[in-house]
This record gives sequence, C-alpha cells and structure tokens, in this order.
Amino acid sequence: MLKLPDPAPATSVHLARWLRDGDRILVGQGSGEPAVLMRLLAAAASERARLTAIIGATLGPLGGAEDGLTFESCGALGTAAQVPETALTILPLHYAQFIARIVDGRLPCDVVCVQLSPPDDQGRVFLGMGDLHLIDAARRARVVCAEINPHTPRMSGTQWPDDVPVHVAVTAAGAPLAPLLGEATAEDRAIAAHVAGLVPDRAVLQLGIGRLPDTVARALKDHRDLGLHSGTLTDGVAALIQAGALTNAAKEIDAGLSVAGVIFGGPDCLNHVRLDPALEARPTGYTHAATTLTRLSRFHAINSAIEVDLTGQINAESAGGRRVGGTGGQVDFTRGAQGSPGGRAIVALPSTARGGAVSRIVPRVSHVTIARTDADTVVTEWGVAELAGYPLGERARRMIDIAAPQFREDLSRSWHDEGRTRHG
Repeated sequence: MLKLPDPAPATSVHLARWLRDGDRILVGQGSGEPAVLMRLLAAAASERARLTAIIGATLGPLGGAEDGLTFESCGALGTAAQVPETALTILPLHYAQFIARIVDGRLPCDVVCVQLSPPDDQGRVFLGMGDLHLIDAARRARVVCAEINPHTPRMSGTQWPDDVPVHVAVTAAGAPLAPLLGEATAEDRAIAAHVAGLVPDRAVLQLGIGRLPDTVARALKDHRDLGLHSGTLTDGVAALIQAGALTNAAKEIDAGLSVAGVIFGGPDCLNHVRLDPALEARPTGYTHAATTLTRLSRFHAINSAIEVDLTGQINAESAGGRRVGGTGGQVDFTRGAQGSPGGRAIVALPSTARGGAVSRIVPRVSHVTIARTDADTVVTEWGVAELAGYPLGERARRMIDIAAPQFREDLSRSWHDEGRTRHG
C-alpha cells in the first residue's frame, strides 16, 4: 500500500531543496492543477536556474517568469497565454503526440506535480481529475510532489498506483480550480441552437472547453441517448448527464460509460463525478486515438476557434498577433469524427470579435490549426456552413453567408479580387 507523506502547509515546504538546476517539471492541468505547488514552484525559481514547467490548459495564475521559470506546452493555454512570450515555448504537436512523448519519456520530466485525494478507508488515493499520463511520467521522475485536496473526487480509473512513491505532500488551500466561463451571450445561445440541430439522437459527443462548448452541451438537454467520449468533462456535460439526455446506451464500445480524459469543472461538476459510477477516466492514448474514435458511430466533435477563412482553414491558436492556444487535440478529434460512420466535426464560433468590430470569418487565417482538407462544418450565430466535399468557390459562398452581415460585401470582394487560383 502507498505510504503517503503527511501533508504539510505550504509555509513549511521548501520546494527548492527538492529541485535541481535545469529540472523539467510536469504539472497537472484543468481542475487537477495543483495551485499551491504552482506557487511554490514560482518561488523556487529564484533559487534554481533553468526550471521549465510543462503545462496544459492552466486555470490559475503563473508566476516565476521574472525569475527565469519557463513554460512549455502544446496548446489550450488558458491563463498561460498571459505569460511573456519569451518565457513560453509552444511545441507544434497534436495533443496525443505531446502526451505520447511524455508517456514514453521522449519529453523528459524530472519532477511531477499532481493533485491527489486524501486516502480513503482502504488507504487508496486518487488522481481524481484524470490526466493519467501523470502516472506514467511519475514512474520515471526523480521527485513526485502531491497537493492533497479533500475536494478531489475518487473518479473511477484514477487510483494512484501503490508502487509509485510520493516524496513531497502539501495541503491544498481550497477547492480545486474551476474555469471562469461567464454568462452565455445571445450569440452563444444562437450558435448552440444551430449546433443542437445538427446533432442526432444517439450521437457520441466530444466537446471542447470554454463558454461556447458549455452552452452547446446545455442546448442538447432534450436529445436522447447521447454518449460521451471526450478529452474533457465540463460543467455543461455533467448537466447534460443529469438531465437524462446522455446515457451512453448506443455506444458500440464502452456502452453505458461516459469516457473522459480530464476534468474541467466547478463544484457541481465535481459533485457529479463523486456520485456517477458510470464515469471513467481513460488515458489520452485511448481518448484521442483514431482506432478508438472510428469504432464509434455518430461521433460528433464540437469545438470552437478564433477565426475561419473562406476556404475552411481554421485558426485556434493566435488572436491579434498573440499566441493564445495551440494545436491541442482538435485535429485528433476532427479526423476521428470524419472517420466515424455518421460522424461530424463541428467548429462553432461567434461571427465577430471586439464588440462586432472585427470579423472572425476572414479571407485568410493568420495561423492554420486545421487545414482546409480537414474542414467539415462551421457554425456561427448566422447559420451553418457545410464545407466537406465542396469546391473552394462554393465554400467561400457558404462562409460568407454565415459571416456578420456588415462584413459580407468586403469578404465577397476579397474573394473576387484575390482570385480562386491563389486559394488552391
């Protein structure tokens, strides 16, 4: 049985003494982000040189850059988008590739920082929020640091192995971190209604993170026998399960089970995780694998983007010249949906940004996350553009139709002036 060190308050833990110059520190993401350990890591950067934190989608503030702490990710940056660009390295990898390199050691991790539950009555502790690659990395790491949080659920599939030691344990300072989504806008609700009209009963869902995918999940509450196979479990998905719309009854594999990789949710979501025995965490090598996704019928990948151009190229990485995300898992799920019988890859986004001053339907994206060859269906508050299988001219017409009306003439003129040959 795992012997967990007695958790100590942060004020009595000197993390720097466990670190060495040049260490690479892998940190849990989403609601499993160990907030106290991240603060201790930032403080340790003043005593140790060349520390690198390997992160995913972060929810809490990230300090230490002023003392030389650098960050490395493949995307879905969250609060890490606020880190100075000189301190942030984005690896051009799909999320599944990024995690595979962590699992097999090609991306080395000297230290692993996780959030764990306290021991249950059998002495078991749980990773709780998923992110199962943390266990694989911990087997190779020199040091494992755990933040013990009594709010961490004991989710099926997340028990911490007895043979992987924990060297440092600190006490959490409060509830796990949760995304701050804000209230859905009228545009969000209109987009969600369009998306809901595209999703059939018995579809299997993958939903991204953020306010819009969450709004889409809530718009599906009147559907029947939906399934979940996703990289994340969010508040909106938990509400969909509680509404009785998501039963997993029609899934060819994992029938009756909601499958997710990591939790991104608040107290209501965590309460659901504690009570739902039909929810199970699976590793990225399973959740994102094409060989898994194509065995599911009607797999619908529903994600957002920053901008889409007239040929269907999708940018989910940069806005206004600043990096705010990365490739992440969107391409994995897009291609999986297109290989699924009856599947569909939907990208949903508002037609404008900055209070309507900027069109998010553009002549050409500033950064290509998803190529036009992988584009399927794009949705804005103005309607649906089905792109797969259509030539570029027809794609442009359809994309202009779902742009905000005040930008349609300029987009049409841009397409005409640039000429179709330049888009080929």
